[in-house]
Amino acid sequence: MAKSPEAYVDTSALIAFLDRSDTHHALFRQAFAQPPPLVTTSLVVGEGQAWFLRRYDRTRALQFLSMIEDLKPLKILDAGKQEVAAATTLLRKFSDQDMTLTDAVGLYLMKARKIRLCWSTDFHLSLTGVTLLIDR
Repeated sequence: MAKSPEAYVDTSALIAFLDRSDTHHALFRQAFAQPPPLVTTSLVVGEGQAWFLRRYDRTRALQFLSMIEDLKPLKILDAGKQEVAAATTLLRKFSDQDMTLTDAVGLYLMKARKIRLCWSTDFHLSLTGVTLLIDR
């Protein structure tokens, strides 16, 4: 049996999965029920934890981190000097977009790892031709 290709997971997908008030909650709840191998970055984890801390409280922020720890098919990649430099190049290329460094690192890693599917609700993550789960 062939190994499923990796999918990149953005902050917005993790939020939609956990936040029942999110428009895309049902889609991501279903997707996370039987996920392929998933890849994200430490920047995404930090962004998600901060979102739950600001929107809710410390308890919800810690629950978010516990979910990340328990999500077995998820591989968390570091964003080091090389990734930040490549992401900065992408930020300059797409300087007409209000894109975060976190998103640009994601774009770089998807290209570097040849990932073709991104779990996100953020259109910036499709700027290089990657398919968003919400568009399938």
